[in-house]
Amino acid sequence: MKFSENWLRSFVNPPLTSEQLAHALTMAGLEVEALESVAPPFANILVAEVLELAKHPEADRLNVCRVNAGGEALQIVCGAGNVAPGIKVPCAVVGAVLPGGMEIKRAKLRGVESHGMLCSAKELGLAESSDGLLVLAADAPVGASIRDYLGLDDKLFTLKLTPNRSDCLSLYGVAREVAAVTDCALTSLEIRPAAVASARKLALRVDRPDACPRYAGRVITGIDPQAGTPPWMVRRLERSGLRSLGPVVDVSNYVLLELGQPMHAFDLAKIDGGITVRFAHPGERLRLLNEQTVDLQADMLVIADDAKALALAGIVGGADSAVSAATVDIFLESAFFSPAAIAGKSRQLGFGSDSSYRFERGVDFGNTVTALERATQLIQEICGGAAGEIVESAGPLPLRAPVAVRAERVRRILGIDLDDATVGALLGRLRLECRADGGIFQITPPSYRFDLAIEEDFIEEVARLHGYEHIPEPSPRAALTLLPVQEDARALPALKQLLAACDYQEIISYAFVDEAWERDFAANAEPVRLLNPIAAQLSVMRSSLIGGLVDCLRTNLNRKQSRVRVFEAGGCFIRDGETIRQPVRLAGLCYGNALPEQWGEPSRGVDFFDVKADVEALFQPLSVRFEAAGHPAFHPGQSARISLHGEFAGWMGTLHPRWRQEYGLPGNAVVFELELPALLARKKPAYAEISKFPAMRRDLAVVVAEDVGVQAMLDALREGAPEMLTELSLFDVYRGKGIDSDHKSLAFQVLLQDTRKTLTDEEVDTVMARLLDLLVDRFDAKLRN
Repeated sequence: MKFSENWLRSFVNPPLTSEQLAHALTMAGLEVEALESVAPPFANILVAEVLELAKHPEADRLNVCRVNAGGEALQIVCGAGNVAPGIKVPCAVVGAVLPGGMEIKRAKLRGVESHGMLCSAKELGLAESSDGLLVLAADAPVGASIRDYLGLDDKLFTLKLTPNRSDCLSLYGVAREVAAVTDCALTSLEIRPAAVASARKLALRVDRPDACPRYAGRVITGIDPQAGTPPWMVRRLERSGLRSLGPVVDVSNYVLLELGQPMHAFDLAKIDGGITVRFAHPGERLRLLNEQTVDLQADMLVIADDAKALALAGIVGGADSAVSAATVDIFLESAFFSPAAIAGKSRQLGFGSDSSYRFERGVDFGNTVTALERATQLIQEICGGAAGEIVESAGPLPLRAPVAVRAERVRRILGIDLDDATVGALLGRLRLECRADGGIFQITPPSYRFDLAIEEDFIEEVARLHGYEHIPEPSPRAALTLLPVQEDARALPALKQLLAACDYQEIISYAFVDEAWERDFAANAEPVRLLNPIAAQLSVMRSSLIGGLVDCLRTNLNRKQSRVRVFEAGGCFIRDGETIRQPVRLAGLCYGNALPEQWGEPSRGVDFFDVKADVEALFQPLSVRFEAAGHPAFHPGQSARISLHGEFAGWMGTLHPRWRQEYGLPGNAVVFELELPALLARKKPAYAEISKFPAMRRDLAVVVAEDVGVQAMLDALREGAPEMLTELSLFDVYRGKGIDSDHKSLAFQVLLQDTRKTLTDEEVDTVMARLLDLLVDRFDAKLRN
């Protein structure tokens, strides 16, 4: 919402500077996003009239002008193409300072003295380009400061409004808010009902009063098509970001800005029969004001005559019924359309408008006829014409039920001591229908405040008007109690710290993702779809964290980061019949070199086993199993299913070459995705006796077939080993000379230790023989010599 400060102060004029007013609005919840001057600084530029004009004797493109700037006539040399006797223009006299600091001095141009400079809008900093002098109105007072005449000391406010404050999408609404915040008088508009001087009127029918609870319109005949919009209105429109399009359209835009009521004018000669408000018919098409032709959908509300659709209700008018420079009779419309009937249509059409922006949020349904009278008044003042009778249809309007606001509850929620009189005075500034009864205020929300519906809404209003900065901030006082620590579970921050210690960095990505990610990385053909996505590429909810990690990797690679190690913890969303499961997972990705560049270690790329070590560290002290299994995101030969105590705990693997190519990754990326509940579980600490006796180590080297898995052998050895086995691990794999090509040699380290005695060689040999027999029986292993 952009507007002129001078326009605002015509309604309410608090004793505040522009900066103080901007601060007051921001603190009241209407954030001032920008505050800028209408024009750059300049001085001594006056309104002047060109009296006479003669050609320069030495230059074909220059003219010598006699100019009246409020004193003795001045001779000024000018090269503008539109200079002519009798026009009034800005004149920078000798001593004037233009934007940028250039000072005007007496000078000679091709031998002719010039005592000033006639100015264009560009030279005054009012436009980026101009074709000639800035021609002023014929009644501009000669000798007056151009800054005063054009109001160039004005400031432009730009508000960043929240969606619930649609009442402030108008100058009068903002003025009403300023009056409440500053406790200043509010000047009301003088709107006189137009005298009915024309018998012409159109029949009106509203087929869907739920979508259009209120519709009003009137015929105005005999307007002057040659009339021009007055400069003061053009200036206000331009300073609000709208250009002048002719007096009728300018008036409708002006009322939109002034009162917040969108309006539309139809050329009466282009209407067949009466006006009908209805939903579009199948196959109906409409050419819009922006020259775009749209196929109307069944849920689109239209304004139609007896033969065709004329306009998209609440959004944009139709080109075939628009007013033009030849229009002399119009039908002027003012309506209240239900926000539900307009919401979403701009996204559906691919464009929006100032009207749809307001109707989507809610327009003052009590102001429909008032705005129509205001527009009629302005049109007649500018273009003349005879007004017809107002035709109106009123259906069920939004209910504004009274709300009881208790002063005691205000005090309790805000934490400040406001007496009943103060609460009543603050609420009174809102100019609401309010009745006090023993500390309880019965308030009826007005038609322009859709954000006021429950008691807490009015308590917030009290806080705003009292001033958030005036609410004290006492230090909290509370007893500190140590909470019990759950010993059989870890906290997520501990896992994040562990990953950070392993050189990973945490990321946070959107839970709504591109549908292609779900298809590629999770083979999910039926993701959870969003009804109203914020962007086309964020249309579904994620069922895996892998897509966000790959996208982060691409972002870093595009910024020349060659080594990336990132992780994310977050929820996923998986359709399970009629319900949606929301598991929480922890995922990570490694790309580039295994170690930072250094002299102590040769450079090598990160591989599956580097990341496997990180995953095992996350599960410590519990042991997890890695089983070869396929996953849609991973390389078929470098993908593993992770399990803990026989239960699924996650996946890890190297990104599939197909996805590497599709997502533009020059190297391999290794990814893991783990179920958070499995990660957080751990054994409750329990006492175990520490042996005082030495451990005995034996190595067991066997030859087995190539297809025998090491994990199966380790599981079998642990299952068949006695309690004195304290550690078992694989430390060597050999393939080559002396070993058949379809076999491999595996060497296991076996540590044995007893808590009651020192083990003898005979006892250790017995255990080793038992372990060897187990491998021979189950895996056809042979002891390697």
